[in-house]
Amino acid sequence: MSFDFTGKRVIVCGGSKGIGRSVALGFAKAGASVSICARGAEALAATKAEMGPKAHAASCDLGNKDSVNGYVAEAIGALGGLDILVNNASGFGSLDTEEGWSASLNVDVLATFRASRAGLEALKASKGNIINVSSISGFRASTRSPVYNAVKALLINYTMSQASLFAGDGIRVNAVAPGSIEFPGGSWEKRKTEAPALYNGTLANIPFGRMGTPEEVANVVLFLASPLASWVTGHTVVVDGGQLL
Repeated sequence: MSFDFTGKRVIVCGGSKGIGRSVALGFAKAGASVSICARGAEALAATKAEMGPKAHAASCDLGNKDSVNGYVAEAIGALGGLDILVNNASGFGSLDTEEGWSASLNVDVLATFRASRAGLEALKASKGNIINVSSISGFRASTRSPVYNAVKALLINYTMSQASLFAGDGIRVNAVAPGSIEFPGGSWEKRKTEAPALYNGTLANIPFGRMGTPEEVANVVLFLASPLASWVTGHTVVVDGGQLL
């Protein structure tokens, strides 16, 4: 199945690597004008180059309120409006510490809230979409990464609340919950060599016997943002190859 997003304007917060990169490239290949943000200049520039002439990219600290608000305003100006907002970034705060909670709340949660609010008027005008990226970690407890799991659960709940809040404005809000996704430079590729017991144990719990790819998550994001999902809002779609089973 191919998607046509010609004329659509898309912002991907955290769009330079992994799932965010694949989402941005997916929309760009489907004809959309896409803006991405991240902190790392090198990866940001490389992904922008891959997206083609309609691309916009800017550095942004998604843990900082002013930086988020400034970026979203700049991106909307560059794109000429906003139809689809993808909140993908994570602070990856895992340990049950002040630092872990601060990183996760500021990036995973508050950046989602801030970017959504900053783009709200433009999304009202286009009757657009918000897609939040959570994780299957949000459906279960963890002693290894309790903070990460907690904030991903919060995003699942907040997606339902956003869907209720914005339905009257014609805005649909959904989320995806990826399982273990492997890509070059990603956390699972590193664990493959640095923590093989964790990697192999996780792999053993995936019925299909492999990690997922960023493109497989991106395909679901594009579906949720497309007219094919016009009557879907407030849902979190699990993309995990049966890992939760």
